Amino acid sequence: MKNFLSKISSPIEADIQLFQNEMVHSLESSVGLINRVVRYLIHKKGKQLRPRLTLLSARLCGEPVELTYKAAALVEILHVATLIHDDVVDDADTRRGIPTIKRIWKNKIAILVGDFMFSRALTNIIQLRDFEALDIMSSVSSRLSEGEILQIEKAIKKDMSEEIYLKMISDKTASLFSAACVLGAITVTDDNEKRDAIRNFGEKFGIAFQIKDDLFDILGTLDSVGKPTGFDVKKNMLTLPLIHMFKQLETGDRKDIQRKLKRHARRKELKEIKHLIDEFNGIEYSVAKMEEISNEARAHLNIFPETPVKASLIKILDYNIKRHF
Repeated sequence: MKNFLSKISSPIEADIQLFQNEMVHSLESSVGLINRVVRYLIHKKGKQLRPRLTLLSARLCGEPVELTYKAAALVEILHVATLIHDDVVDDADTRRGIPTIKRIWKNKIAILVGDFMFSRALTNIIQLRDFEALDIMSSVSSRLSEGEILQIEKAIKKDMSEEIYLKMISDKTASLFSAACVLGAITVTDDNEKRDAIRNFGEKFGIAFQIKDDLFDILGTLDSVGKPTGFDVKKNMLTLPLIHMFKQLETGDRKDIQRKLKRHARRKELKEIKHLIDEFNGIEYSVAKMEEISNEARAHLNIFPETPVKASLIKILDYNIKRHF
């Protein structure tokens, strides 16, 4: 992972430090407990892929400015805030292989610190002084919430079509990737063609990224993913391999599996379901869909000249496809 991040980040090495400085500054508080939690989060930071996309998008479209780093910081702050709240909702004890805020400081502090981070993201949005940026982040906030709630709504019956699944992951995941990209562009260019192209790239990449993450939930391990895995369907999520399998099952067989999932299927039953996913080529179908959408993302970069920055964005697409289960 470190090697991959180093490769894609070479055109923005100096920008990353400026973004990280801005993020630390944005999260400073007069409340000691908030600062302790934030220090823990920053020390245990993940890939920071979304702000890297902001910085790469800015470099692709122009020359980064101070507002670019504020945009990158707000994207990462918003992302981390959603993860903190997700861990409370999912009752998750680990994230990226380390204890969650909820595990260490309990639910109340986790929720309140998440709220604090949302407020600081809002402050950074306002500092951009750009109505389009405000509109984008307003839309993202709605889409993030609607995507999560749609997931829960459809999970009650353990029934979801591929069309609804793609909309759901577009909202709950791809919306922030798309915003990360276009915010970088907004800070450096007024060219709407460039803005739209990088926005669409981010949206398509985000969908492909979530499909790959969903494959991890079936084929991954805790060590490789950094969170508990093995059929997220035991909770709320119906992923593309399962949806593809359901489409091919007889009504009676489909309802039988849905009943098992509703009552939290036992390990033996989950192995049987995994066997059916393999039998009906659910994994292969999902990989093909991910590659198809990744190619659509790549096509949106065609308007840009061949540069190291563009090469980094293409490497991100390729890495997502190839990252191991």
